[in-house]
Amino acid sequence: MNDTQYTTLPQWPNAYPASGASATLKHLNEDFIVTELPLQPPCGEGEHIWLEIEKNGANTAFVAQQLAEAAKVQDVNVGYAGLKDRYAITRQWFSIYLPKGETPDLTQLQHPEFKVLSQSRHVKKLRPGDLQGNRFRILLRDVSGERDSIEANLKAVASQGVPNYFGAQRFGHGGGNVEQGRAMLAREIRVRNPKKKGIYLSAVRSFVFNEVLALRIQQGLWSKTVPGDVMDAAGRPTGPLWGRGRVSTTEQAQALENAVAERHATLCEGMEFAGLDQERRSLVASPADMAWEWPQADQLAVTFFLPAGTYATSVLDEILCTTEPERRLD
Repeated sequence: MNDTQYTTLPQWPNAYPASGASATLKHLNEDFIVTELPLQPPCGEGEHIWLEIEKNGANTAFVAQQLAEAAKVQDVNVGYAGLKDRYAITRQWFSIYLPKGETPDLTQLQHPEFKVLSQSRHVKKLRPGDLQGNRFRILLRDVSGERDSIEANLKAVASQGVPNYFGAQRFGHGGGNVEQGRAMLAREIRVRNPKKKGIYLSAVRSFVFNEVLALRIQQGLWSKTVPGDVMDAAGRPTGPLWGRGRVSTTEQAQALENAVAERHATLCEGMEFAGLDQERRSLVASPADMAWEWPQADQLAVTFFLPAGTYATSVLDEILCTTEPERRLD
């Protein structure tokens, strides 16, 4: 891939030896269960209604739209902490700004793809990132391959963590958001919709981070500290979320990041002029409370907790190769 076209995503390397195993992911929605943990529970009073919702087969934006209609407010008055998988059973929190008038009982709302589990008031709107993280229970079906190799990778992931890649969903179908972002930053196209502009910028920024992480994996440095690294609060090395301002790394770490920036100059220079500030993200994601069992010879059930901003696919990809059923894009 060169710096002019980003029509396909690269195959970024894994940290651990391939197990050679494969499995089906999300054969049924109930094979992928996600529970969101909020930063704090609602306090019981305030101008916002907080709703805990279980959805099955619906995406987050659709549920937010349905809530806005039910509460008779504009879409902008509905908040949520994070986007959740559509083809899954997920529990997550939404907020609705309703400072005056009667409080509707939205627990009575009937919909085939979601239900309201609880309702309470709170003083703040939910905004993206307002969560501790997510707890996952994932059932993999049609598992084929050597169980010993799968178990070895499971143990390695549980003890050492995984590369903190941004997941494929960050980049749009086929990675198309990266190419759209490049074209936007190169001023080949004009994007007027602020939401789309944000999506494209996020995809480009995430792509460059993944490229840095991939290079460190290739050099055996993804979880190791090198001279000039910037560490996170847990003492782990970080990678760049590109933007304006001086790169905070020095020495070897800075040279590595600059090598990636030179290879993707259009993206990095464009992000600096787009008004994004330099930020950092841990190179390592550490699943907590990880456990697994084999309900049947060809089924593997895995449970773990991940902090906000990390991806379950990054965990699964280090264990075995997964494929999802063909689904209609809409």
